[in-house]
Amino acid sequence: MRAERDRRPRDPDKRRRRRFLIVTLVSAGVVLAAAVFVYFFPMRTLLPAFHFPARAEGEMRVHFLDIGQGDATLVEFPEGDCLLIDAGDGSFEHENKLVRYIKGISPASLSVVATHADSDHCGGIAELLPLFEIETLYLPAVGSGGTEYIEMLERAAEEGIETKTAARYAAIGDPSGAYAVCISPHVSGETDENDSSAVFYLSYSGVEILLGADISSARERALMAEYALYEGIFDSGDLRVRLEDVDILRVSHHGSSASSSEEWLSLLGADVAVISCGADNRYGHPSAAAIERLDRLVGTIYRTDELGDIVVTISNGTYEVYTDYAN
Repeated sequence: MRAERDRRPRDPDKRRRRRFLIVTLVSAGVVLAAAVFVYFFPMRTLLPAFHFPARAEGEMRVHFLDIGQGDATLVEFPEGDCLLIDAGDGSFEHENKLVRYIKGISPASLSVVATHADSDHCGGIAELLPLFEIETLYLPAVGSGGTEYIEMLERAAEEGIETKTAARYAAIGDPSGAYAVCISPHVSGETDENDSSAVFYLSYSGVEILLGADISSARERALMAEYALYEGIFDSGDLRVRLEDVDILRVSHHGSSASSSEEWLSLLGADVAVISCGADNRYGHPSAAAIERLDRLVGTIYRTDELGDIVVTISNGTYEVYTDYAN
């Protein structure tokens, strides 16, 4: 005898609740998996690298990056090690560009300098620290309570990165003979963030570059007064610093009228000036007064707001300046 089926009506709400539960669990699993992936493999690691011409044997390259109203200079030593001096404001667009740029260079080792604690210089550093193997992080002589600066310090501690102070006589050398020496500031007695920003002198194959950070004319005069007493005052051991030999000047404070004094430019005698600034920035950088002095005392001016990235290649005692270098 055939058993009669249960004729009780089905509960449509129960089926909907079961379907909702399944969808919820699957969605949660996907989100969790994505979170784990992003934690161990940050999404910026998937960004495509920029492509550069192959670096010639014995060639050093200095990249002045166009990252708006901020600074970022990547020094590519002849042996493949790199030094990143500042990293811009940390905005999404500029951070992605920096990651792609460094991936394209593929440094043998990488150290990073925060010349000072303003966000337009150190704001992009924190996000880079877990993405690349950073040997040393050089910190400014005067810190800050700003969010970007604190985040940079916390991230460096999390990653176990060695920190040093970017102050006079700090030096980074390369087996090729290339080197970078910090000539300012002194570690003690500094209070002003701009004037205590780290000024670096780069030298290779008879070509000298000065990176002016954000110092004002007051600090320029102080450095000139010291230099007048003894020309070797900024030397770091056997690494010589001769200000009158500077060929290329990375102009101080984005071309502010309060920097790049006539006396400073006359002493340096640079042939090329590079200005890092953002198009139509609210500070009016570079100022008309600074441009007038640079036109008169330097001559050739390259601006990131007009030309984009500016790359200097150095080899065999000569240098070339390029734009549109990466693709």
